[in-house]
Amino acid sequence: MDDEVQQPEEYEVGTGTLCVFGRQLKLFRERAGLDRAGLGSLTGYSASTIASFEQARRIPQPKFIDQADEVLGAGGVLSASKEEVARAQYPAFFRDAAKLEAEAVELFVYETHVVNGLLQTEEYTRALLGMRRPLLDEATIEQRVVARLARQKIFDRWPAPLLSFVMEEPVVRRPLGGEQVWRGQLEQLLLLGQKRNVELQMMPLDRQDNAGVDGAFTLLNPRQGQQVGYMEAQGRSTLVTERDAVQALSARYGIIRAQALTPSESLAFIEKLLGER
Repeated sequence: MDDEVQQPEEYEVGTGTLCVFGRQLKLFRERAGLDRAGLGSLTGYSASTIASFEQARRIPQPKFIDQADEVLGAGGVLSASKEEVARAQYPAFFRDAAKLEAEAVELFVYETHVVNGLLQTEEYTRALLGMRRPLLDEATIEQRVVARLARQKIFDRWPAPLLSFVMEEPVVRRPLGGEQVWRGQLEQLLLLGQKRNVELQMMPLDRQDNAGVDGAFTLLNPRQGQQVGYMEAQGRSTLVTERDAVQALSARYGIIRAQALTPSESLAFIEKLLGER
């Protein structure tokens, strides 16, 4: 699953959750008798940054939200919105999936084009976002980089979720971002592939039978509830919840895993690829 497909018309900076948070922040600041410069001095931000938070032009980080809640005596009201504010970092079409991903106890990913966002290095992520058409502005790129890297907290959760990734061979052969970025990304895959709760598998190009010909998809098993499927392409996403459709995806993923190289063979494949360049 990945969040790099952009859908600008649904990106909601300036509306929704951010506007509500901004209004609350302003009300608590005024109740405390502080101007923006005063709040900024207490939290380490400039007055212009505080203004951008209040006007929903920038997404505040969790650290600021907790600081503001404390210094303004908000009694947890501002801090309670951290999760929803954080979700605003993502394109609108990805937000529901991001929430499911963060809570998943099992995640099964089949990728055909680029390295999945959960496995990306910062440099690889930045390179991909820089390739978007139409072009993204620098502020949006940096925001998306931070958001994507934040998703990788899933690797630090305990109990550790089971994470399975199957990638088509071209995914690791494309030198996106250049030689140095490419090598760093493959080295990252080798490191993550050694985690006990992570299985990385490669689907080599020489396979004459491939159950994944219909394209990439993800399966998520939440802590509570039924397994859900997720697919995205060209700025559109689909959450699959109908039982028969999810079961079909699950069966397909099982076949894909069986057709791919084993995890140990896959890591050896990546090591060999690195050695060839």
